[in-house]
Amino acid sequence: MKNIKEMLSELTYEVALGQLSDTDEITELVFDSRKVVPGCMFVCIRGAVFDGHSKAAEAAKKGARVLVTEHDVEVPSDTDVIIVKTADTRYALAFLSAAYFDHPTKHLKTIGITGTKGKTTTTYLVKSILEMAGHRVGLIGTIEAIIGNTRIPAENTTPESYAIQEYFARMVKAGLDTVVMEVSSQGLMQHRTQGFVFDIGIFTNIEPDHIGPNEHKNFEDYMHCKGLLFKQCRIGIANGDDAHYQKVVEGHTCTLETFGFGASCDLRAEDMKLVRDGGKLGVSFKVKGLMDLAAEVATPGVFSVYNALTAIAICRHFGVSNADIQKALLSAHVKGRIEPVKVSDEFTLLIDYAHNAMALESLLKTLRAYDPGRLVCLFGCGGNRSKLRRYEMGEVSGKLADLTIITSDNPRDEEPQAIIDDIKIGMAKTTGDFVEIPDRKEAIRYAIEHGQPGDIVILAGKGHEDYQEIKGKKYPMDERVLIADILKEMGRTFA
Repeated sequence: MKNIKEMLSELTYEVALGQLSDTDEITELVFDSRKVVPGCMFVCIRGAVFDGHSKAAEAAKKGARVLVTEHDVEVPSDTDVIIVKTADTRYALAFLSAAYFDHPTKHLKTIGITGTKGKTTTTYLVKSILEMAGHRVGLIGTIEAIIGNTRIPAENTTPESYAIQEYFARMVKAGLDTVVMEVSSQGLMQHRTQGFVFDIGIFTNIEPDHIGPNEHKNFEDYMHCKGLLFKQCRIGIANGDDAHYQKVVEGHTCTLETFGFGASCDLRAEDMKLVRDGGKLGVSFKVKGLMDLAAEVATPGVFSVYNALTAIAICRHFGVSNADIQKALLSAHVKGRIEPVKVSDEFTLLIDYAHNAMALESLLKTLRAYDPGRLVCLFGCGGNRSKLRRYEMGEVSGKLADLTIITSDNPRDEEPQAIIDDIKIGMAKTTGDFVEIPDRKEAIRYAIEHGQPGDIVILAGKGHEDYQEIKGKKYPMDERVLIADILKEMGRTFA
């Protein structure tokens, strides 16, 4: 049971119906009308498709003790429900959730990371470094939430505020002391991260993305929403090299630090060198400014340096030693983010989530810098999605890869061959060589069997996903498992 007035204490509200005493309590907090139970508080959320206010009367009939609304609603006259009216019920839900779960962030150090790219990799890097230094760290992100040994697959990059607070409470109960989480612009726009203040907020970078119906109306709005994090944290750490950095942090209320390659950045990377050791790709660099150490990461490209700098900037505030940082950076890998899989001593194979033209172009240019014997790109495109993405990805791979292996991704309700034919339209704008093998396992087998000394082979598009969606059903399909099966069938084994 939770005291209603205590739960509402951080909100501005009016009691629109009924009487609210100091001793009134609720049994549960819900925002899904299907979960209404007697004695609960039901928060009416207005979404893009469904408005919870339309279920107010039904909730009252089911015995809800309190309705939290943005406007007047009709309820049966024979119920004794209390109606509390506030300006924004999504905002209210975040504070109500924090109170319902007894403000778990009082017992956690909280780190929030926002940006167009790099959020996922950086969260795992930070978790790895802090755990190496003795902290017990929870994670909430695009791939999953991690609470001790429990892993919960993610539905959204940033869950609803109720789920966030529930995860926090479970982390406290499990004895964790820190949480690092991805914070999407949608999550910030919809107040999912209200109800507490982040100890550290991070901005990685920003590019035009997530603009359209039910997302952001324009790039200005996208930047504004990213910048909200710097009004909800105590220490802000931002990429000082990003062209839009000043706009994003405009109006910040936190102490601000910067990282990057620029001479004005507080934490700087200098003397960057690409590292290729056998089949392994990485980058070495020196960290200057607020810290002084030599670092190396076991993933390729300039963006890997930015991810590492972000993690280092955060871990500096936890007093992590240089030795622990160096060791963690070398050992940390993120599933499906330029993830190396050993298949040969002679060439490199990587798995990555790049599933649009912008991401694929960035990835292939990064790998090209390592001067491969050949750059081989295997990818497909999702069904029930824009054909333009297929044309663009075909053109990018045709221009930048020496060989493209066109295969299936998640065909959904479309025929894989039809999607492949669309990709070939983009390929036709280039002189790039390609083969088409609709079965993804057979396509991967082809890539491995035809790998040549010095090649870099990238399996793009699936990344961390461990399924293939066909005709409305998800079938198990993890590329790591496929590779292991192929190697076993070929009589090869690698540790």
